[in-house]
Amino acid sequence: MILTQCAACATNLGLTLGKKCGRCSTRYCGPECQKQHWEEGGHDQLCKPTKKAGGAEQYNANTRYTEAVAAAVQKCAEDTKGQTCYICTQALHWKTKEGLVRMCACRGTAGFAHVSCLAEQAKILWAEVEENNLGAKARKERWARWYSCGLCEQQYHGVVDCALGWACWKTYVGRPERDSPRMNAIRQLSNGLGAAGHHKDALSVQETQFSIERRLGAPEAALLNTQENLAGTYGELGRHEQALLMQRGVYSGRMKLYGEEHANTLLAATNLAMSLLGLQRFEEVKALLRKTMPIARRVLGENSFDMLTMRRLYARALCTADTTLDDTREAVNTLEDTERTARRVYGGAHPLTGALEEQLQVSRAVLHAREGMRQPT
Repeated sequence: MILTQCAACATNLGLTLGKKCGRCSTRYCGPECQKQHWEEGGHDQLCKPTKKAGGAEQYNANTRYTEAVAAAVQKCAEDTKGQTCYICTQALHWKTKEGLVRMCACRGTAGFAHVSCLAEQAKILWAEVEENNLGAKARKERWARWYSCGLCEQQYHGVVDCALGWACWKTYVGRPERDSPRMNAIRQLSNGLGAAGHHKDALSVQETQFSIERRLGAPEAALLNTQENLAGTYGELGRHEQALLMQRGVYSGRMKLYGEEHANTLLAATNLAMSLLGLQRFEEVKALLRKTMPIARRVLGENSFDMLTMRRLYARALCTADTTLDDTREAVNTLEDTERTARRVYGGAHPLTGALEEQLQVSRAVLHAREGMRQPT
């Protein structure tokens, strides 16, 4: 994560408190912690390699990237046996000797790659944007290579997304704070950490990002994006009331900024529904999604990720302890159709498909039990 703690005692220093090692910029509360870390914490051995790597933040990013790549390769090992990288055409990376990964919607033998190759490809594409001063559309499309497959164009998920988040951060961490690649890299890192289930680390990154953006006077749209990520992480950590309060603010802000038919507003509605579900406010979920699903179907399309997610959340709100048999049947029918679509569009290994399949099994069991209770004796 971004370094905001004392290396000796882990006290939170924010972005400005404490002092730094004069050689490698490792952060401390003060001279006592710095002295202790040098004598007892191993900093006497780490200071020189940390400085050589570019300082404490860069050294940390490099180290965490290596760990994240190893975790991603291990997770994908069974799926990638006997395959080669679609970028460099080798099974093992020529320089790092890392194995292959694939966590996208590619089918068959397509989509296998090394994280290093994916990162290098994204780095080159973005360098061309800066060198040629390309416009907003090209910037968006090329930055997408940091988080989505260049073949199927679907977003990576899980540990591969996390590894690419660290790759992105280690690439741009040395840039000035105001540089857009550095700010985008912080966001990519927090998204990747969340995708891999490292929610406490993601929260630390997001809080740091939000603090930087407010200090630099970032546009309202950027602040809303970061708050939306924060709300999602609060929910993952069980802080549901805090998540709901923040997500309501994001939804309201997006409505004022973009209107109800913008993709960002629809995403905020989806996340608001998730926050409401976390507090079991099922009637509010159903009311919100009945209002927004027709708009999402028209604007985003029936097969879009957000539309499928809305349908999953709606089915969850339908199938509760207090709902009717007809509602339970509607939930099962909705999930069956949505799971088929997700499997076709995203593949069976995608988290959305897995979540739908699991929820469908539970809903079918509830329906079976309720229908059994209705049978005549």
